[in-house]
Amino acid sequence: MPQGFISIGSNINRDSNIASSLTALRNAFGDLTCSSVYESAAVGFEGEAFYNMVVSFDSALSAQDVADLLRKIEAEHGRTRECRKFSSRTLDLDLILYGNQIINEDRLQIPRNEIERYAFVLEPLAEISPNLKHPVTGESYADLWRNFNKTDLQQIKVNTRWESAK
Repeated sequence: MPQGFISIGSNINRDSNIASSLTALRNAFGDLTCSSVYESAAVGFEGEAFYNMVVSFDSALSAQDVADLLRKIEAEHGRTRECRKFSSRTLDLDLILYGNQIINEDRLQIPRNEIERYAFVLEPLAEISPNLKHPVTGESYADLWRNFNKTDLQQIKVNTRWESAK
C-alpha cells in the first residue's frame, strides 16, 4: 500500500479550512501523520499569509483516485478552478508524493516540483519524513531542506488552536 503525502495550504479562513480539511482527510484515509503548521508569505502575488503543512497517509487507491478525492474536498471548501495559479484560496490540497511513483500525466505530476522549489512544501515534508528519499534525485528530504536556499525565507512555525487535534 503506497504512502502518500499531501501538501495543504490556505489563506482564506485558514484556521477553519485547514482544520476541516484534516477531518475530511482522516475520514478518507484514516490515520494521518501531520507536520507542524507553517505560516508563509504569499508567493507570486500580494495576499494574506498562508498556513501550510504536509500530511502523510497510506492508501490502496490509485494516485489519480486520490487526486480526484482531493479536488472534491477542495470544492467542498469553496475552492474554484477559475482562479489564477498564484492567488488566494480557501484550500489547496496537492498530492506531492505517492510511494516511489513517478507520474507526469495531464494534471497529475508526482513527485510535484514544488517539493524542491518552495520552503512551505519542503520544510514540513522534511519534518515528518527526513530520511525518505526523493524518487527522482535520490536525496533525502532532510538533505534537500538543509541545502535549500533560505535567503529571504518568510516562513515560521506556528501553534494553532487545533494543533493538539492533529
